Amino acid sequence: MSISVKISHVIFPFIGSDLHHMNPGNNTGISEFLLMGFSEEPELQPLIFGLFLSMYLITVFGNLLIILAVSSASHLHTPMYFFLTNLSLVDICFTSATVPKMLWNIQTQSKVITYAGCITQMYFFIFCAGLEIFLLTVMAYDRFVAICHPLHYTVIMNPWLCGLLVLVSWILSALNSLLQSLMVVPLSFCTALEIPHFFCELNQMIQLACSDTFLNNMVMYFVAMLLGGGAFIGILYSYSKIVSSIRGISSAQGKYKAFSTCASHLLVVSLFYCTGLGVYLSSAATQSSHSSATASVMYTVITPMLNPFIYSLRNKDIKKSLTRLCGMTATKGPLVLG
Repeated sequence: MSISVKISHVIFPFIGSDLHHMNPGNNTGISEFLLMGFSEEPELQPLIFGLFLSMYLITVFGNLLIILAVSSASHLHTPMYFFLTNLSLVDICFTSATVPKMLWNIQTQSKVITYAGCITQMYFFIFCAGLEIFLLTVMAYDRFVAICHPLHYTVIMNPWLCGLLVLVSWILSALNSLLQSLMVVPLSFCTALEIPHFFCELNQMIQLACSDTFLNNMVMYFVAMLLGGGAFIGILYSYSKIVSSIRGISSAQGKYKAFSTCASHLLVVSLFYCTGLGVYLSSAATQSSHSSATASVMYTVITPMLNPFIYSLRNKDIKKSLTRLCGMTATKGPLVLG
C-alpha cells in the first residue's frame, strides 16, 4: 500500500494531503475503501485466487513473448508489429493495474484499499483503457493504408509518423486519465465506503459519492462518446474502405491474403468493444454492481490474455519468430557448457 501512496504523490504532487484526509466539513474524513470483489464466501477465495493468478501470468508471459518475438526478428520491424508491441505492453499494464491488488487482498484476507491507492489505480486503469482504444484505431489505419494504398505504404507509414501516432496516443490517454481522476478528488463520501467491484472503477466511485456528481457524469459520458465513439467510427471507416478494396481484387487467393492481414486485428477490436459495451449496457439496464464486476472481467482480464494467442496463432511470421526464439533459448545452455 505504501507503494501506491508514493506513486500517487508522483502523479498528483499538487493535491497534497487531500489524497489522505478529506475536508472534515464534508462529513467524510475517509482514508480507505473496501473492495468487495466477487464473493464473500471463504471457500471460494482459493478458487478465485488461483483462477485470476493463472490468467494474470498467462497475460504477462504471453504479451512478453510477443514483444520479444518482434524485437528479436529484424524482418518484423515494421509499422504493424511496432503497434503490436505497444498493444502488448499496454495489455500487461492494463491487467497489472487491477489484478495484483485483488490477489493481494485475497491472500491477506483484507478488502482494504487506501484512498490514495484507489485514485492511483483508477488513474492507471483509465489510462490503459484509453490507450488501448487509441492503439486499436491506429492499427486499423495502418491496415487501411497497407491494403488500400500498398504502393505508398512505406512512404506514408514512415517511422516518424508511426512514432508520432503512438506518442499522441500516450499523451491523450494520460490527459484524459488525469482529468477524470482529478474530478473525483473533490467529491465527498459519506458512510457507504464499500465498492462492489474488484477494482476502483470510475463509475462506481461516482455512485458512492454523496456530493453533487452531475459534472462528473457529464464529463465521463462525454469523454466516452468522444474518444470511444470517435475511435469506433474511425475503425469502421477504415474497414469499410478495406472491404471495398478487397472486393475489387479479382483472384480469390488475393482476397484471402489481403483479408488475412487484418483478420487478427478485427477479431481483437470486436472482442474489446463488444465486451466493453456489453458490460456498460448491461450494468445500465440491470443496475447490478456484482454482475457488472463479473462482466468486467471480460475486457479487463480475458481480452488482454487472449490477444497474444489471436495474433500468434493466425500469424506465420510471429509463430516462426517464437519458434526461433524458443530454439535459441533451448540450445543456449548446451552451447555455453560446451
